[in-house]
Amino acid sequence: MFYRDERLALFIDGSNLYAAAKALGYDIDYKLLRQEFVRRGKLLRAFYYTALLENEEYSPIRPLVDWLQYNGFSMVTKPAKEFTDSQGRRKVKGNMDIELTVDALETAEHVDHIVLFSGDGDFRPLVAALQRKGVRVSVCSTVRSQPPMIADDLRRQADNFIELDELRDAIGRPPREVPPAQQAEIAAG
Repeated sequence: MFYRDERLALFIDGSNLYAAAKALGYDIDYKLLRQEFVRRGKLLRAFYYTALLENEEYSPIRPLVDWLQYNGFSMVTKPAKEFTDSQGRRKVKGNMDIELTVDALETAEHVDHIVLFSGDGDFRPLVAALQRKGVRVSVCSTVRSQPPMIADDLRRQADNFIELDELRDAIGRPPREVPPAQQAEIAAG
């Protein structure tokens, strides 16, 4: 539930929202997402959190980060850490939970309602702390994927749960098509 006169802030866990939308079979149109929440209240800030591989010449997420930065989102990034696991596989780690938590707690005194785009159960204590400060918290993720992308205890803690699949018409666009030449390469194996 939203009230037109309430001050809103969005906190988007970039990798978590991407994974949830992908599991539902659509891409997020961030311009539409921002417009949707401007309609719902007085949007003061829209934060987007992601880790970036800085040693790569081209990062597939860089164009999105640049676009968001130029279009009203407050970008919070940090270098991702790259390592090799015990089986010799290349892994990337870039957890943004602490940055998101600190920013949300600092923002709490300036807003009435925070919308958290993440299903990560690690955020349950943050939601409880925000509620103790008098801030209403909505969590946006999905239970319609297999497995569900939201931790049950986070969903129970939130004042409101927003099913990401129900926002598809308002904020979604179909996933990008793979060009036929690339499909042939994939099929050839």
